[in-house]
Amino acid sequence: MKSFESSKRKRISLICPVLNEEATIPIFYDRLQSVLSPLKNQYDFELIFVNNRSSDKTLELLINLRRKDGSIQILTMSRNFGYQASLQAGMAYASGDALIVIDVDCEDPPELIPSFIEKWNEGYDVVYGIRKRRSEMWLIKQCRNLFYHLLRLTSDMDIVLYMAEFALISSVVKNAIINNQNTFPFLRTEIGYSGFERFGIPYKRAARIYGKTHYNLIRMIAFGAAGLLTSSTVLMRWAAYLFPLFVFFNILVFAFYIAAGKIVSFHLLMIVDVLYAIFLLTIQGVYLARVYKNGIGRPIYIIDPKKTHLDRPS
Repeated sequence: MKSFESSKRKRISLICPVLNEEATIPIFYDRLQSVLSPLKNQYDFELIFVNNRSSDKTLELLINLRRKDGSIQILTMSRNFGYQASLQAGMAYASGDALIVIDVDCEDPPELIPSFIEKWNEGYDVVYGIRKRRSEMWLIKQCRNLFYHLLRLTSDMDIVLYMAEFALISSVVKNAIINNQNTFPFLRTEIGYSGFERFGIPYKRAARIYGKTHYNLIRMIAFGAAGLLTSSTVLMRWAAYLFPLFVFFNILVFAFYIAAGKIVSFHLLMIVDVLYAIFLLTIQGVYLARVYKNGIGRPIYIIDPKKTHLDRPS
């Protein structure tokens, strides 16, 4: 006779961050249900929509869907705290044995979810999508690839190349990273830091099913900077590595001035030293600002209880 614990069905939590997605949610929901329906005799699912303070009818639409589907949970932020904070909020609430992060714009195909679950059942704690092809300009694609390789070379921890937020993590991984107090959360870095067995599944990323992306060039740069500063101290180390070179350069220029008596060498020396000082102070200022914000200890996100609809307390 099987024990209750061994016969209990596994629960899978799907975390879906949303920001002004009233047009895409119905399409995404229908596609998702066609994928999950064959699996519902094996698993229990909860759909956690993290509403990052949408200004359109996203919340109203989600509430209407929840009346028909009790598995839908809605977390609404008190303001726009950003995509990574939305993921953190969703993970904090999720109760599943495994968590799957997926966007509602269908750039990442819901049809890959059964493959994620299959690999999870094989023993992998992290199963992630590898974006092999994407519908974007060649230059942006090359810059993105360069960033990933640069991040991996300079990181103080393991970085998984081409890993997307579209991924499944086990509850073990969730518990290892959920208490992160970094005010600049970066999920890929935290997953890499936690270790565990990982498996990547290549796929072609599609274009948005409707509307324009919320991810413009400025946000891409900010995202890249956040990843670099969260995962690496390389800029601080570069400042230290360059210091002996600047000392040697100063001695060399001073010796040249003594030998040749040319004042122009001192002008060059001043310019180079000032540039190094500017670089050093800038890098120190950026890292110090992060230490300051982390030290204040403000919450990474705040939930608005009046616009949150859950079956249990968050």
